[in-house]
Amino acid sequence: MHVGDATPGVAKVDPIIVADKVRRTFGGLTAVDVEHLEIPRGAITALIGPNGAGKTTLFNLLTGFDKPNEGTWTFDGTSLSGVPAFKVARMGQVRTFQLTKALGLLTVLENMKLGAKGQRGERFWTSMVPAAWNKQDAEIEERAMMLLAKFKLDAKANDFAASLSGGQRKLLEMARALMSEPKLVMLDEPMAGVNPALTQSLLDHILDLKDLGMTVLFVEHDMHMVRHIADWVVVMAEGRVVAEGDPYSVMRDPAVVDAYLGAHQELDLGVVTGRYAAQDADATTDASASAQADAAVLTDEAQAELEEKDQ
Repeated sequence: MHVGDATPGVAKVDPIIVADKVRRTFGGLTAVDVEHLEIPRGAITALIGPNGAGKTTLFNLLTGFDKPNEGTWTFDGTSLSGVPAFKVARMGQVRTFQLTKALGLLTVLENMKLGAKGQRGERFWTSMVPAAWNKQDAEIEERAMMLLAKFKLDAKANDFAASLSGGQRKLLEMARALMSEPKLVMLDEPMAGVNPALTQSLLDHILDLKDLGMTVLFVEHDMHMVRHIADWVVVMAEGRVVAEGDPYSVMRDPAVVDAYLGAHQELDLGVVTGRYAAQDADATTDASASAQADAAVLTDEAQAELEEKDQ
């Protein structure tokens, strides 16, 4: 999947996204400062990091919903610098949002049909001649119903989207994204606000995307989910990519521990991560506690605290 050691910005064998020197500032605050990043094709990549790390801002930049101060990036070999969001979606790179964007006063089926590309009935003159687009519309509706059935929303097809639960809206948004037959699906915190009863269903659908030949990039706080489905993990902190790797090795990376556990001042993170022995610990820390601490466990605890704050 990657070439050489798994360090920040490592080259991938077949990247679908390549970003260089992408920087976004808001006043005096640097939200994103990514020197180099490649997203592997055909894999599920998780983008993780503490609150304020710049994950959603990077999503917005890559998908055309925001503009960087500087930098370039490509999707499937084509430059996306300055390309608006609707054109990015037409090229096969679609996204969902942390706060769902379903149109509440349209039915679930109507929301789905909006996701299809190249609809003849959307053109001004053609729209006046139903015979010119009726057949295509029927095909789009058939595909929409097939996807709704897959996501177990077919019984809700004629209900207003506003009547759906938070988890069902997440499912609808993911299903609608598939109407455009994308190459890359970007999911911004797909589990946020989802009833636990629907969590496994969402996980299965994300895994299905990979099986169908799509690439997935998602932002997530739930580390158990990341370990369960991600092939590759990119870690951001303070706008920068600080670590990359497989889910198991990356959670023991000192940079990841520093990003998530900066508040644990009593621990020497070098000892926690095994970089050096307890006798070499900083004198201002608790060497004994550091030697007994488990980096992965502490990271999970810190992540749980972040999730509680978000709720």
